[in-house]
Amino acid sequence: MSLIQHRATAVTPAQRYDAVAAEGARLVIRRYSTSFGIACRLLHEPVRTHVRNVYALVRIADELVDAPRPGATDDDRRALLDALETETLAAMDRGHSANLVVHAFARTAVECRIEPGLVVPFFASMRTDLERHVHDRESFQAYVYGSAEVVGLMCLRAFLRDEPDPAGSYALLAPGARRLGAAFQKLNFLRDLAADHDDLGRCYFPGIDPDHLTAAQRDELLADITEDLRAARVAVAGLPDGCRNAVALAHALFTELADRIGRAPVAQIRTERIRVPGPVKARVVARQLLRSRP
Repeated sequence: MSLIQHRATAVTPAQRYDAVAAEGARLVIRRYSTSFGIACRLLHEPVRTHVRNVYALVRIADELVDAPRPGATDDDRRALLDALETETLAAMDRGHSANLVVHAFARTAVECRIEPGLVVPFFASMRTDLERHVHDRESFQAYVYGSAEVVGLMCLRAFLRDEPDPAGSYALLAPGARRLGAAFQKLNFLRDLAADHDDLGRCYFPGIDPDHLTAAQRDELLADITEDLRAARVAVAGLPDGCRNAVALAHALFTELADRIGRAPVAQIRTERIRVPGPVKARVVARQLLRSRP
């Protein structure tokens, strides 16, 4: 290789920093999310990296709220969250951050056209967890939009990054992306009903007392979630080839979780976190891979 060729292919300091930031985001996902990590591996590059960058920021914000340092007050957590939002919005504007996770997200936001209008509602929902512990229908809908639906829209931006008409495809698929994000969040609320109530003092579902959840209430919540999943399935079919299989797998894993919650005794839901066992996850993955074969 000539000196000129070497210089042309050498990694610049900026590219090295970008790569380290992306690797940091990948580590966050690997340590905090097994199901998402499994589905993410099926994404083609560079979409896989972009989606990891989105979820890493989401996860860090969530940890600031739900896993504070010993002795931290709500004001301490709010200050950290506010600072993270300020740094994220600034990094989206300038394309650089000293915070590696924020830097990775900002690079993705620039490349995938993720606008501040999707980021601000997310941080607003995160702050809600520090300010409100019982929700009515209006606040619940706002929380689900900011904490989950906008994340689905951010990922959709990444999915459509290289499409011939990204704006047109986004307008078509955005409702389904929102419904999928909402379904995932509501399932998480139902799965974590006991921990959210007993450990964090939160009641997300309007009008439902976790200590007195009934089978009828559980079934009503699952019916709403199932409808979200049904609507989202239509949108999944319209995604580009490089991401459709991964999103379909995430959809299948959460459908399996919904089925297990529906079969579990209500008393168990009130006291335990319902999970999809590892061997079952493996079967769901294998089944989805078989379905995706040409």
